[in-house]
Amino acid sequence: MTTLTRKHDIEHWDAEDVEAWEAGGKDIARRNLIWSVFAEHVGFSVWSIWSVMVLFMPQNVFHIDTAGKFFLGAVPTLVGGFMRIPYTVATARFGGRNWTIFSALALLVPVLLTLYFINQPGTSFTTFLVVAAFAGLGGGNFSSSMSNINVFYPQRLKGWALGMNAGGGNIGVPVIQLVGLAVIATLGNTYGNASVVCLVYLALVIVAALGAALYMDNVKNQKADLSYMITALKVPQSWAVAFLYIGTFGSFIGFSFAFGQVLQINFKAGGATVAAAALHAAQIAFIGPLLGSLARPYGGKWADRIGGSKVTAYMFAAMTAATVLVAVSSALGDRTGRPTGAVLVLMIIGFVALFVISGIANGAVTKIIPSVFEAKSRGLEGDSATRAAWAQNTSGALIGFVGAIGALGGVGINLVLRSSYAATKSATTAFWVFMAFYVVCGLVCWAVFMRRPSLRSLTAESADSDVVIEAEALVLEAESDSTATDSQSTSSARA
Repeated sequence: MTTLTRKHDIEHWDAEDVEAWEAGGKDIARRNLIWSVFAEHVGFSVWSIWSVMVLFMPQNVFHIDTAGKFFLGAVPTLVGGFMRIPYTVATARFGGRNWTIFSALALLVPVLLTLYFINQPGTSFTTFLVVAAFAGLGGGNFSSSMSNINVFYPQRLKGWALGMNAGGGNIGVPVIQLVGLAVIATLGNTYGNASVVCLVYLALVIVAALGAALYMDNVKNQKADLSYMITALKVPQSWAVAFLYIGTFGSFIGFSFAFGQVLQINFKAGGATVAAAALHAAQIAFIGPLLGSLARPYGGKWADRIGGSKVTAYMFAAMTAATVLVAVSSALGDRTGRPTGAVLVLMIIGFVALFVISGIANGAVTKIIPSVFEAKSRGLEGDSATRAAWAQNTSGALIGFVGAIGALGGVGINLVLRSSYAATKSATTAFWVFMAFYVVCGLVCWAVFMRRPSLRSLTAESADSDVVIEAEALVLEAESDSTATDSQSTSSARA
């Protein structure tokens, strides 16, 4: 059977069936993962296209100041966050393959709009905000992709698979920045040359849609409807995961949109011309998102081994230290009024460290989601297959909600930076705000997922069996991360 004629609908998929997995299931999962990553990759690129476009928009031509450009970055981040909620349930309703085709082709709209209006420098700022908002469609692709891949892989491999899927998608951010760098370095940063970036992504959108049509599959027994999302949101730990996702993914996407602008501002303050500042910023801006994307699968892999909550907590401590370095370097630049080479080096090192650490933490937080619901399912009635299906469907639904909330962190970063520059002509205040937030995230991670509750204290006030079951589930959640490796081997043994 050829690729063109084979059936693309899978009536029943059970990733926990080891025999079926080894007999060919893993090859099907891998094929869907590859094209899911590519489609999500293009989606991330389109989502962050305005982080590149602003480098082609000098203030004397487009009359948009620094604060306005940060707002252009915040708008698609906000829209993308909201789009993630409906995109989560779309794969279950329409099929993973079908929705990937549609969502890829939908990216033609923001790319074509950007291509047209970037060549219209007299366009109002409001119109540019509307055009940038359409780029938010690319942000929704993450949730549908993650929800779909969550179905294809067994519990013991979810951390790696979801980390690889998300990391490969995240690389779309530095890749489009590399395309922008290539255009600026060879053709210059005049607004007309921005069209080349758009044309490249028009072609990639078509490739993504064709690849999904030829190689991906629809899983008919996949369920991730709104009822599962409502169920997931009734679990208190779900809100804690969403909060942590603001600090991890929110930091990644927010800094991805803002890093180039912060660099461009500092290079200009250091004496570079507008064109030279744009080139220098483009030469460096892609490094952070690239390394952060590459680091994300390792966060999931380490979480599979030692526990998602532990890795996440350690990473928030490291993010706090990196933010202190960025804030101190920014303050030193403020003191001299003209950032020196040494100050810029310190700032860049701190920023790149933030990208890498947030990428690792992002992969680790993703692992916490299925761990929580796998633990919760042990307190449910029914056989193991029923409990596994509930855990899979509920965690898949939550991924979209968590992704939506996490994207709000990117909005917050751009808005805080905008306010900081508007009020003080500097980003130093914003960096101290970010540092304080990471401290809070670390404390939340410890309090909810690492501090082991006492079963006796939870059940002392009631002998009701439901209370006992809930208490046992909470204990299992606290222990699930630290016993991840053992659970992998026992899952294989049971299968």
